[in-house]
Amino acid sequence: MLKIQEYRPQSFIDFTKEENVQAYRAALKKVRAELVGKHYPLVIDGERVDTAEKLTSLNPCDTSEVVGTTAKATIDDAERALQGAWKAFESWKKWDVDARARILLKASAILKARRLEACALMSVEVGKNYAEADVEVAEAIDFLEYYARSAMKYAGFGAAETTWFEGEENGLMFMPVGVGVSISPWNFPCAIFLGMLAAPIVAGNCVIAKPAEDSGLIAGMMVDILLEAGLPAGVLQFLPGVGKEVGEYLTTHAKTRFITFTGSRAVGLHINEVAAKTQPGQKWIKKVILELGGKDGLIVDETADLDMAVTAAVQGAFGFNGQKCSAMSRLIVVDSVYDAVVSGFVERTKALKVGTGEENANVTAVVNQMSFDKIKGYLELAPSEGKVLLGGEATGEANGKQGYYVQPTIVGDVKRDARLAQEEIFGPVVSVIRARDWQDALDIANSTEYGLTGGVCSRDRARLEQARHEFEAGNLYFNRKITGAIVGVQPFGGYNMSGTDSKAGGPDYLANFMQLKTVTERW
Repeated sequence: MLKIQEYRPQSFIDFTKEENVQAYRAALKKVRAELVGKHYPLVIDGERVDTAEKLTSLNPCDTSEVVGTTAKATIDDAERALQGAWKAFESWKKWDVDARARILLKASAILKARRLEACALMSVEVGKNYAEADVEVAEAIDFLEYYARSAMKYAGFGAAETTWFEGEENGLMFMPVGVGVSISPWNFPCAIFLGMLAAPIVAGNCVIAKPAEDSGLIAGMMVDILLEAGLPAGVLQFLPGVGKEVGEYLTTHAKTRFITFTGSRAVGLHINEVAAKTQPGQKWIKKVILELGGKDGLIVDETADLDMAVTAAVQGAFGFNGQKCSAMSRLIVVDSVYDAVVSGFVERTKALKVGTGEENANVTAVVNQMSFDKIKGYLELAPSEGKVLLGGEATGEANGKQGYYVQPTIVGDVKRDARLAQEEIFGPVVSVIRARDWQDALDIANSTEYGLTGGVCSRDRARLEQARHEFEAGNLYFNRKITGAIVGVQPFGGYNMSGTDSKAGGPDYLANFMQLKTVTERW
């Protein structure tokens, strides 16, 4: 069996050091010289395939700039990819687990060497600042490393324990399930894209990957790394395209065995619905693994370290402009400390710099016109649902550049059942909600249909223990920000309308892509 060191998460780059800032800027120059303007074709059965139509990626921080293009897959391309993947599966499923894991580890080594290059490309294509890009690439490396190691425990006959029985040999075998579709988001176009692929692939399956239309270049770069690492032709089919076309075709297809999706609640529920309908010729029940976002709340009570709580709120709310499914979009404060917390939160947020990812601004542009328009609609609603304490405008401009810029916005005294407090906005907009006391704050936290992340800032041990059991969130954090889950350390995933709680980066995640066979031999 492959001998590798125990898993440890990647450390993050310290950008308070000038030499690291200069290295990042050098990577930006390299990316602009070599990757910006690049075109990525489809990859079907290991072959690069171009199409008549293309998908264009714009720089959200400067919408006059085309970052690059990808091919735009058709339904015919999707059918060829699906058939090719099943053909590749016949040989890939027979590879030893350690041989499959070795490819992930090689890909990890390549990505480590190109870490700043991948970061810089994200700064241009989706507007991430230095730290946000770096922690994401570190997470992508962690997924490759963690899943490579996790796969080892599923190898061979008897990998899972069974009870001894006289006169027989009994054992369990973990087996890959076949070919699946991965539909990944733009907000973590490196880490989630790779993580959603690495797990089923190392388990012995083949995957058709449809990345988000807004981040095709980053996805293309990750595909190149996997192929360079030695992934055989057909195991990964790269199929950028429009979700309503190729995504719909693949998720409803009788030959699709499993679907992984990270994105909006509406799209995820639609996928779950259509995947549940058995198609002619289908011989299995499709597996669906969903992560659908949240309306995440941080509670601050009267016993909390208020300075720490304000820091946690600012970091959780405005990291990557609130475009994280784990972002703090509700700040729930008990009445006795409400004014002090809100005052500190507003003042700290005022200090955030708005600008481009390349200049390392705290808050950059949101990803596209659709997001910009959606957020703008909520900003127009805000004065009727609370008091706008900061921001409130979608300016579309910063430092002379035209882009999808939205001011960091804080709305105070929002009612718990208001639209601002119930609907996922996915932008730099926070609703502050006043709670009567601790129990009221916990009730408010649980008043949405989501259950992804949440947090409590409190020094009261009894309250923390109550929240441990009663706060409805798949990832719950005490006395820190509610974003930034680390692979293997904080397995990530929510329940209720936030998804299937499959816990990416957790000890049992690979089991989603396997099936068990019990084999008995009577002596």
